[in-house]
Amino acid sequence: MSRALVGVLAVAGLLMVACWSFSAPEKVFAQHGLRQTDDGGLIALSAQSPNGHQQLTVVDPAQRVIAVYHVDPTSGELSLRSVRNIQWDLRMTQFNGSTPLPQEIRTLLQQN
Repeated sequence: MSRALVGVLAVAGLLMVACWSFSAPEKVFAQHGLRQTDDGGLIALSAQSPNGHQQLTVVDPAQRVIAVYHVDPTSGELSLRSVRNIQWDLRMTQFNGSTPLPQEIRTLLQQN
């Protein structure tokens, strides 16, 4: 279960970084507010987005699903921005990788 949780958190972090990099590549926005229930339930990550909205990312490790919400700072309106089942994402061995790719490293190590 801990490997799955680490994978889910890694993908959540990558998705958040990817979203922010398209809108404000010159800035870095830190993640804050990691919350998890003691029973291994939902994980909530809170961050300030470049456009002033608070972004709330909810991760369900059991179902391997991530949901992203934006909270409007003036009205408090909550809007669902994205939901994704990451089960198949976590099974990929590479995506948008750069050299050396995992397979290249594996081949080099197997030669020794």
